Amino acid sequence: MGRAYDPARATRERLKVLERQEKARAEARAVADGVAETVALARGRGAAIDKPAPRRGGRETAYRRMTGLEWLARKGRLTAQQAQAGERYGAVFRRAGESATIGSTLEVQPGMSSPGGPPLAVLLRHAAGRREAELRLAQMHRQLMSQRDLIEACDLVCGRELTPREAAGADREAARLEAVLKVALDILATGGR
Repeated sequence: MGRAYDPARATRERLKVLERQEKARAEARAVADGVAETVALARGRGAAIDKPAPRRGGRETAYRRMTGLEWLARKGRLTAQQAQAGERYGAVFRRAGESATIGSTLEVQPGMSSPGGPPLAVLLRHAAGRREAELRLAQMHRQLMSQRDLIEACDLVCGRELTPREAAGADREAARLEAVLKVALDILATGGR
């Protein structure tokens, strides 16, 4: 036997549904406001934030922080060769700066997986790759004639992936950093010739 239709109960259930929907909309608005504030603050510090167009069906896409090289290339401020040289420098810089994850144990045994971290063979491969990157980075620094300003510009924009404004803090210094970076990337792109 089915229950008889109760208009009061149906109204209460409909109100509960409407309350849940309104609560979800309010939470979504709060999240959107928080994201907008965070993006505005990041942009104020000089970060380049990209918001791709909504996907088919009107679904929103996520914000994405662009790297300094991406931002400069998108603005047409770097040639393709400069951007490629910057990408190579950045990859080597980040690889050279990585530290191996070593567990907190004194029981590391060759060929065995230690309880505190990866196997010794993995640690050795990682250390060898890092050392190779350090040597390659030193070679790139020699290409830049060990000039502190050229190296620092590459470290900040290519390695740490900051925009010139993020790295320099002000527009005038950002313009200077961008100019120095272009010279450094030209040198790296031509192999120091």
